[in-house]
Amino acid sequence: MKQEIRVTNSEWYLMNCLWEESPRSLMQIVPLLSERVGWSKSTCATMVRRMTEKGLIGYEENGKTKYFFPKVKKEDVVVQETRDFLQRIYDGSIGMMMSALLRQNDLSKEDIQELREILEAAEKKES
Repeated sequence: MKQEIRVTNSEWYLMNCLWEESPRSLMQIVPLLSERVGWSKSTCATMVRRMTEKGLIGYEENGKTKYFFPKVKKEDVVVQETRDFLQRIYDGSIGMMMSALLRQNDLSKEDIQELREILEAAEKKES
């Protein structure tokens, strides 16, 4: 079984920056996160250090500059976060989640069609 990947709300900002394009130096990260979330250089540096220690990102050195890259795939993080969300909010029940969305009229015709296609593909996969 894969190790659980935990990414905090703040860490998502930096991870998205690196998933979009990597490797990136701190000086390339700072203006992006400054614009997106108002982080200072020191905040970015602290996050990079913590996330490196946590094993979420790695780096390669080129001269005196470190270039950071994600060590986890976005898809793996999304799957883990989705499972955690479903478990925490809906006791693991996809049916309860869909029912809640339907009661709020939050699904468009396109959403419903997309869900049909996903379910049909899942059904074919199991056959």
